[in-house]
Amino acid sequence: MKRFSTVAGPYLATGLLIATGLSLYGCGDSASVNPAVELSRLTVSPGTLAPAFTGATTQYSVDLSNSVTTTTITAQPAVSGDTVTINGQASTSRVITLGPAGSTTPVSIVVSESGSNSRTYTVLLNRAELTGDNSLQRLSISSGTLDPAFDPNTLNYTVNVASGVATMRVTPTAQDPAATLRVNGQAATSGQAQTIPLSDPGQSTVVSIVVTAQNGTPQQYTLVVSRAALGGNNSLQSLRVSPGSLSPSFSASRTSYGVNVGGRVESITVTAAPQDANANLTIEGQNTGSRSISLPPGPSSTEVEVVVTAPNGIPKTYFITVNREALSADNNLEALSVSPGALDPAFSAGTTQYSVEVATGVTNIDVTATKSDPNAVISGDVPNGGQANIPLDGPGTSKTVSMIVTAPNGTSKTYRITVNRAVPSSDNNLSSLTVTPGSLTPGFSPNTLDYDVSSSAASVTVSATKSDPDAVMSGSVAAGTGVPTGSATISLGGPGITTRISITVTAPNESSKTYRITVSRPFR
Repeated sequence: MKRFSTVAGPYLATGLLIATGLSLYGCGDSASVNPAVELSRLTVSPGTLAPAFTGATTQYSVDLSNSVTTTTITAQPAVSGDTVTINGQASTSRVITLGPAGSTTPVSIVVSESGSNSRTYTVLLNRAELTGDNSLQRLSISSGTLDPAFDPNTLNYTVNVASGVATMRVTPTAQDPAATLRVNGQAATSGQAQTIPLSDPGQSTVVSIVVTAQNGTPQQYTLVVSRAALGGNNSLQSLRVSPGSLSPSFSASRTSYGVNVGGRVESITVTAAPQDANANLTIEGQNTGSRSISLPPGPSSTEVEVVVTAPNGIPKTYFITVNREALSADNNLEALSVSPGALDPAFSAGTTQYSVEVATGVTNIDVTATKSDPNAVISGDVPNGGQANIPLDGPGTSKTVSMIVTAPNGTSKTYRITVNRAVPSSDNNLSSLTVTPGSLTPGFSPNTLDYDVSSSAASVTVSATKSDPDAVMSGSVAAGTGVPTGSATISLGGPGITTRISITVTAPNESSKTYRITVSRPFR
């Protein structure tokens, strides 16, 4: 591809002369004008270039495992239109077949400008040699224990298993994943278990594991598995019940036990294991090591038989007597409270009738109840959780909250709370009234509604306090529900002018009363 700029107009001839001169002298400074003939990208898959690729570096090597037989080289030119050949074949990607393990395969990548400059990159593909590793990394067995403990350099082991073990799973794992395995002459996969049938009780079985390295060198590991002879052990190794516990504690030589459970326990699980793994175990006639036994309603007594039969046929029977209590008759509350308010009388488990007085503004009441027997059930206006928010009816009404406590045996007791919501107050009085500066005539009394005050000031401050904080004060002085006191500064007319001040108190029951103050400002 041509790499010079086109010059227009009268400078064309000069440009051609300069270009010709540069080509005659080898284009020594062309790098400052023309793009370099090089690759923009070079990859090997699988594999990694060393050093990392740059367009200016032309020598690379790639280390590959001996299991890799081919690799793909991909090369892209830096300038579109330049050509690339890989080992003489025009292509930007080519599969390269490697030489044998331990060999180096050179690859030549040439990037060329059309008909002139070129650059050659060399990649050395190094395939690793075959290894001689014929050792095991791990060796595990499904029954018994290796003696001695496994070591890659120890080739001979013994294993003792119970007489009832008829097969063994042997799992060998090679240190070199490329090594081959054979177990008792059969091909095996590293890390996968092989099932080996064992000889009869009292006899031994030889297991051979041959590891062959990549280079063909074998190494044999040997296991001698000895299977125990049949015995006469018909004792239990363990015996447990759930829920509950054996009384007395388990002992292999003791064959009779008792278990006490609550009245709500409907079944019990018995779990047992024989000392001899080859012994036969039944729980209530079923061949199993764990069984759930249903219990009749209490009070009741249920006998459970656990039979251990030794390999030589001699049985031993263990007995468990399960005593189930009667269901609880406790239908009492342990605690009962309300908020706001207080129970009358104070709570007692044997008292079932209560009353609570609440203010007229209370619209809901919280009830909390705690069962004496956690297994009892609360129903009615309070759920079994023992907490409820009860909405009340209007002021001046009563509402009864009922709680039914049902004992586990089905007997019940009902607790009742009568909540009395007070009628609205009719108190529309003031408890105090003052004017500053000045004084009331007559002196303040809640039942006196009209007052006179003489003051030469330009303004007075009137303060009033309601007898019932829930009443509403309006007029010249205001205070809403829950605000007991109100105050206001009142501007007075000129000398000789009277100013009238009124305060209306409305009780919660809507009845009202108006207090009036006439303030006279004398002439000077």
